Amino acid sequence: MHLPEDLYYTESHEWISIQDGIATIGITDFAQSELGEIVFVELPEVGTKVSADEPCGSIEAVKAVEDLIAPLSGTVEEKNVDLEDSPEIINESAFEEGWLFKIRMSAPEEVEKLMSALDYRRMVEG
Repeated sequence: MHLPEDLYYTESHEWISIQDGIATIGITDFAQSELGEIVFVELPEVGTKVSADEPCGSIEAVKAVEDLIAPLSGTVEEKNVDLEDSPEIINESAFEEGWLFKIRMSAPEEVEKLMSALDYRRMVEG
């Protein structure tokens, strides 16, 4: 399982990269492999306010439809429009080209509740 050490993780299998108050969010390699072939994503629109631990979109795979949970609160600054026509990018490159959206954090202290790569690995490996 590919798991970059410099990212944060959630129990709902999102990864988060933070730079200059902007959080880039995607789903983990583990999550995309569990879902299987991803066929559609619904991402929050730019300008939308999202709240930590609340649904803000969905990911549809051949096997299931899962809610996309916002890991942090903030305003959506950008969404990965490439995924609208090619959602399979998430399967091919979950941590690089398959990012989902970026938010400007409104409550940076929420980062403290996110997991490290080690904690996430322990969770998924049980």
